[in-house]
Amino acid sequence: MPRLAAASLAGTAIEFYDFFVYGTAAALVLGPLFFPTFSPLAGTLAAFATFGVGFVARPLGSVLFGHVGDRRGRRPVLVVSLLLTGASTVAVGCLPTYGSIGVTAPLLLLALRFLQGLGLGGEWGGAVLLTAEHAPAERRGLWSSFPQVGPAVGFVLANGVVLVLSATLTETQFAEWGWRVPFWAAGVLAVLGLWLRSSLPESPRFLEIGDHARVPLAEVLRDHGRLVLLTAGGLAVGYAIFYAVTTWSLAYATERLGVSRTVMLACIMGAVVVKGALTPVAAMLGDRFGRRPLCLVGCAAAALWMLPMVALLATGAPLPMFLGFLGALLAFVTMFGVVAAYLPELYEPRIRCTGAAVGYNLGGVLGGALTPIVATALAERSGRVPWGVGVYLTGIALVSLGCFALLPETRPVRMAAAQPVLE
Repeated sequence: MPRLAAASLAGTAIEFYDFFVYGTAAALVLGPLFFPTFSPLAGTLAAFATFGVGFVARPLGSVLFGHVGDRRGRRPVLVVSLLLTGASTVAVGCLPTYGSIGVTAPLLLLALRFLQGLGLGGEWGGAVLLTAEHAPAERRGLWSSFPQVGPAVGFVLANGVVLVLSATLTETQFAEWGWRVPFWAAGVLAVLGLWLRSSLPESPRFLEIGDHARVPLAEVLRDHGRLVLLTAGGLAVGYAIFYAVTTWSLAYATERLGVSRTVMLACIMGAVVVKGALTPVAAMLGDRFGRRPLCLVGCAAAALWMLPMVALLATGAPLPMFLGFLGALLAFVTMFGVVAAYLPELYEPRIRCTGAAVGYNLGGVLGGALTPIVATALAERSGRVPWGVGVYLTGIALVSLGCFALLPETRPVRMAAAQPVLE
């Protein structure tokens, strides 16, 4: 289990590094470089729109790779998805800007972002299931949480590279070539990830399946459509919180409040580090008290904290901003620390890779793709304190709370035979 957990964590960290480095670049430089004919606001919105395309692609990736995972095994998904995400990320770093090739540049950027999202859509299901289906029932939440730590590690890596470049390069150097370096580094990380995953064993639960689903997606939609929609709606607030903190606030504070890029990256990274460290703690609480109660508590906390968070952000002072981000991410980790065990337990093994991954990534469309765009537009109409953004995030938290309230509990694991748990 430690070897499986470490390999899953490393793989998700690398793939989310690829995904997050794009979000940071979108907040800082992609607007002027790829949409220079737009106003500053319109350029930022356009860059965030290309950011959102990655989320739209993620459910499609979960369908494509979920089919492979349910038909051919969880392990092949991890290799192919890593290759696709790594290659498309390196290609972004090599892409000419609008000044060199005109309108072709943003079109290629859009296509590469789509491929990034496609690969990441397959990554989560494969990594989580390979760990969850090996784990002992009484510690499934804990072991399954290690792939969930990967996004925090990937975010810190991505923003750490950008932070170092921001501190050592001039604005001109960063805009000319410095922003490309984090994308090029993805190639080295992809090779490392492939090496780590080359010797992983296949999931024992998959090997036990005697009758594989012919078309997993069709079976999921026919028999579990309501479950997919409820899980997507429940997870939407987690995505909305995370990308409001890590992407929208970065653009808002640097452009509207005049906060330096270095200060913002340091505040966000500090909060994400704490969030990553507490992910296994939340997972252990889920093993002890149940998955659903943790999700309900996280949603309620998010609903109460979103307005204070935007007020603390509006101060432009490092410590209040950090505390605002930290409170939001603590609400986030209370939910997302347990979903890696919760979602697989909701589906039967023959369609688990597709069902869990589609629900997880559809939540990203609802919460992650739209949040930076909507929040940027709402903040433009606000005064110094973007109350509209806080109200928007609070509304998403309440919707997610309702969705989780309608979902069943999956712990203790040994339930009635009709319940599709891992056993």
